[in-house]
Amino acid sequence: MSVDAVLDTYWQTARGTIRERCEAVFNQELLSDVKFVVRDSRGGSKTIPAHKFMLAISTPVFFAMFYGKAAEMKDSVEICDCEHESLLELFRFIYSDKANLNADNVMQLLYLSKKYMLPTLAEKCSAFLKENLNALNVFHILQDAQKYEEKDLMNHCWKMIETQTEEAVKSDGFVTVERSVLEELVEKNSLNIKEVELFKAVDCWAEKKCEKQGLVAEGSMKRRVLGERVVQGIRFPLMGQTEFADIVLDSEILTPRETNRLVKYFNSVLNVPLGFLEARRAGGKHVVSRFRSLRRGWHYNSSRPNSILFHVDKSIHLHAIHIFGSDNSEYSVTLEVFDNSSGVSIGLQKGNFLSQQIQCEKVDHQGFDIVFEPPIAIKANTQYHVRAYISGSPSWYGIDGCTPVKQSGVTFHFSTVSGCASYCEKGQFPKFVFTPD
Repeated sequence: MSVDAVLDTYWQTARGTIRERCEAVFNQELLSDVKFVVRDSRGGSKTIPAHKFMLAISTPVFFAMFYGKAAEMKDSVEICDCEHESLLELFRFIYSDKANLNADNVMQLLYLSKKYMLPTLAEKCSAFLKENLNALNVFHILQDAQKYEEKDLMNHCWKMIETQTEEAVKSDGFVTVERSVLEELVEKNSLNIKEVELFKAVDCWAEKKCEKQGLVAEGSMKRRVLGERVVQGIRFPLMGQTEFADIVLDSEILTPRETNRLVKYFNSVLNVPLGFLEARRAGGKHVVSRFRSLRRGWHYNSSRPNSILFHVDKSIHLHAIHIFGSDNSEYSVTLEVFDNSSGVSIGLQKGNFLSQQIQCEKVDHQGFDIVFEPPIAIKANTQYHVRAYISGSPSWYGIDGCTPVKQSGVTFHFSTVSGCASYCEKGQFPKFVFTPD
């Protein structure tokens, strides 16, 4: 946009707000008094025109750069620690309060928002990462959350790791974590994983670390890179004797004395496995989530139930079904689970439930659990009908429903009940809490 072209159109009069006028000069030469030179993704460099005043009123870092005691007097500033696309999005946010976040730029934008002291942008980056968090990327995101001290994002990462442990430790990101993360992981009581599978992941981490450091990945060397805290955090007594013999012994990570004691424990010669915990981890329950995104504004009709059909490929026990709510509201709920082939009710819960704030790997929201005591036995390859009559304020709801959904070795298939509120793709029943048989 040339100066003459802009002036000829009386551009200010066509834009009724200060934001619109600022957006009009974003990444434009018009009135610019500084240029930023930054590398592009192909190894070259690009220039971004900017306005010192706009930058200075947005962050204390740019204010000091252009108007402080040691102000930058040159009209060109070279930036070496980011790429053109990310710096351009940072400036877009400064000029318009908007940023086009995606998986390729969000980490660099989080870094830049910290560097240039833009907490609102940091919050947007953190929210984007939480919404796109999954078991495959959670360890990558956790490391960056720790680096940039994003505590809420860190908590979301650990919550997902605890509920989807087995999937998370098989991801590419797991073998890249620091030993401090591994130490924190193995000491958690709430992991959803068999102990032998956790050991396999830890052993794989040790092999990759040895390989990276040019070391021979044999038993004593793997133990050295793991450290005693990690080894002591594995609960070997929880393994089956065959698992221990087939997997752990061959790794040679344990000392002969430790091996001898554990073998004696497995054969009831010792009552206590000295040196290793035998308490079961509390994370035996698994959670399957069926929506990719959450929204507000789901309305209820007391005469029209919310319903969903589901079946699983392996037998499970169903402990609870999560229900959406809204801002500490109270809901009257009658929820029933039927064997759809026979129409027989196998579980019924009803009452008034208070909606509470729920931390979620996607979006924090309000809701509550309908708990079955004792849990309901769900048979493999049998279709079940969940029906709930709900009265209360408009609530959150899910969209982009997934089917099938696999969690902890169990595949859930969801389908829609004709004529009812809630569908496979949209509505209620975001999570099912279960234990595999």
